[in-house]
Amino acid sequence: MPRPASSSTPASPAAQSPRSRRLTIRARLTLTYAGLVTGSGAVLIALVYLYMSRFQVAIPEETTGIDGDDGDIYLQITLMSEFLNRMLAISLGVLALLALLSGAVGWVVAGRMLAPLSTMNEAARQAASGDLSRRLALTGPRDEIRDLANTYDHMLDSLESSLATYRRFAANASHELRTPLATARTMIDVTLADPNASAEQLRSLAERLRETNQANVETVDALLDLAEAQSGDIYREEVDLADVVATVLAQLAPEATERRVTLPEAPGDVAVLEGDPVLLRQAVSNLLRNAVRHNVPDGGVEIELAYAGDRVRLRLSNDGSPIPEERLESLREPFVRGAGRGRTRGDGHGLGLAIVSAVAAAHGGALELSANSSGGLTAVLDLPVRAGTDDALEPHEDAPGA
Repeated sequence: MPRPASSSTPASPAAQSPRSRRLTIRARLTLTYAGLVTGSGAVLIALVYLYMSRFQVAIPEETTGIDGDDGDIYLQITLMSEFLNRMLAISLGVLALLALLSGAVGWVVAGRMLAPLSTMNEAARQAASGDLSRRLALTGPRDEIRDLANTYDHMLDSLESSLATYRRFAANASHELRTPLATARTMIDVTLADPNASAEQLRSLAERLRETNQANVETVDALLDLAEAQSGDIYREEVDLADVVATVLAQLAPEATERRVTLPEAPGDVAVLEGDPVLLRQAVSNLLRNAVRHNVPDGGVEIELAYAGDRVRLRLSNDGSPIPEERLESLREPFVRGAGRGRTRGDGHGLGLAIVSAVAAAHGGALELSANSSGGLTAVLDLPVRAGTDDALEPHEDAPGA
């Protein structure tokens, strides 16, 4: 026996619910506009007709007429009835013409008003298919539809930026983790291929795998920091950059001692700005760690922190190997290191200056790099005291000239 069709079978277009057969917004606006105009005209005609039907016409005495029993003049009634009937016929004709005209005008006006929505719908379809490049960029009067279009464009900008950030993260992660993961697999395969591997060899393998894993964890953490900074969506609060520098100096003191690099005293002046405390700490940490690790034995690091108008400038300079001028800009790129793209243990993951540059850009600032004539690098982190030019924060009370 044939099985009855399931109720979950998709309905054909002809059997869709009444909701799917509703008139378009353009048609509804047209009918509403035409209905309002026609209804208003009908009410006006009715009021005029009622008023005129009760209006008494003065008849001069010499007017000839037929007297009835009650003394009324029948000529007056006949003329008024003819006038009202003719007025009603003409008014209804004009009303019908007005209804057609209002419908046509309403259709055109509604179409022009809703045209941006059609464009927005097409752009949304493209965005749903993965193309986020189309923007509405409406011009004309600033109304609700234009505000909606601007909000839609801003949403697409945010989505495109986020998607680009995720793609960069995936590309950078696969690029940087491929080699250490392959190395770890090779170490495991070599050890497993030796049936006589001793406990000491296995322990050595475990230690090397732990070092490799720690390096991978640091790389992933740095990639996450870079992705967060590049997203541009940051939390802001008042941060004293001098406190941040002092904290990072204390954390790097043991490593600097081990590398025989002299660190300066923490800056004593207050340098308050509005920004993300986590990202700013990461930026300062990367700058100082870069200055320590890419230094020379018995080298040093210089730090200057000061207000410059409505901005805060953190300047770090370190000793080190000479850096060609043409390589300065490439140092901002991910996985580029001062001595090339090769990595030595403890020299970092090559994301330090890329993260600092992204953090500076997210705060509306910039990272300036210059090569020292005697070797080494000078980096200047230039940040606005407060985000935006319209809401400039007054200099802190401890700032020069405050």
